[in-house]
Amino acid sequence: MAQPLALTSGEPAGIGPDITLAAWLRRRELDLPPFYLLGDPAALAERAKTLGLAVELAEVSTEEASAAFERALPVVATGKAATAQPGKPDGTSADAALASIRQAVADVAAGKASAVVTNPIAKNVLYRAGFRHPGHTEFLAELAARGGAAPQPVMMLWSPALAVVPVTIHVSVREALAQLSTDLIVSTARIVVADMKARFGLASPRLAVAGLNPHAGEDGTLGMEDVEIVAPAVDILRRDGIAVRGPLPSDTMFHAAARKTYDCAICMYHDQALIPIKTVAFEDAVNVTLGLPFVRTSPDHGTAFDIAGTGKANPSSLIAALRLAARMAAASS
Repeated sequence: MAQPLALTSGEPAGIGPDITLAAWLRRRELDLPPFYLLGDPAALAERAKTLGLAVELAEVSTEEASAAFERALPVVATGKAATAQPGKPDGTSADAALASIRQAVADVAAGKASAVVTNPIAKNVLYRAGFRHPGHTEFLAELAARGGAAPQPVMMLWSPALAVVPVTIHVSVREALAQLSTDLIVSTARIVVADMKARFGLASPRLAVAGLNPHAGEDGTLGMEDVEIVAPAVDILRRDGIAVRGPLPSDTMFHAAARKTYDCAICMYHDQALIPIKTVAFEDAVNVTLGLPFVRTSPDHGTAFDIAGTGKANPSSLIAALRLAARMAAASS
């Protein structure tokens, strides 16, 4: 039997507990892979009560999680209490969220879990507690390093309709321009190709590389970045034997016919990638971190404090993240 998925609690005041409970309740209907939640059992029980959900919880060890999954939602305690109320993060929020992530990575590294699935975190809450990373992606890379050199983490947003990767991630547009380089585009694309082969089962992934400027720069008349930075990266990738096109005008890359011509769009900055996928596949897109020695997926949305504890949270993206994590882990084994 495959090992279960390790699901982190995320921000305890957000919708992570809500969508976790909702996903488990649909486990039979959707034939979901076994998973366990890393967090505070008392906090999850309180959220189930708030939502009026009759969910049996089982506080278990990691080794007991798969056997418990059918009859109860397995919860592996991290030892960190979470006292935050729905929509109201408190002083326990950051410790509870970070302990859950650390334990999930440790469980996968120890072979106790097959993949990490993360519930949404509130970065502003973590920053106030001294968290120094831009987000999950960079923190996971540090945990993966285990004292050595950290791998380059690559953020992919994946759905059946579209997969996108931003070369620069959680930085301002000004900083994205400063960071963008031929080498960064090449290293990012190589990681995408390697993981799409190893974990998505694609023998020859097709990449479409977006230009940075409007109309991909119009041969330099709208900026030289596409000529001097992006086009050389595409040439290098082509020489690697990768099926790649670009730089392409980003305003014509994402309509239905265009999406059929590639497996992943490599974009130059965050919103160039995330706006199209969240328009096309908001409810079932999955955040995937490539370039790590383990599989990690996450819903593509945030903590949604305004609806936490109301029963309005949609678990679709978490369900998609659980399914994709199981699929990727199986392909990697």
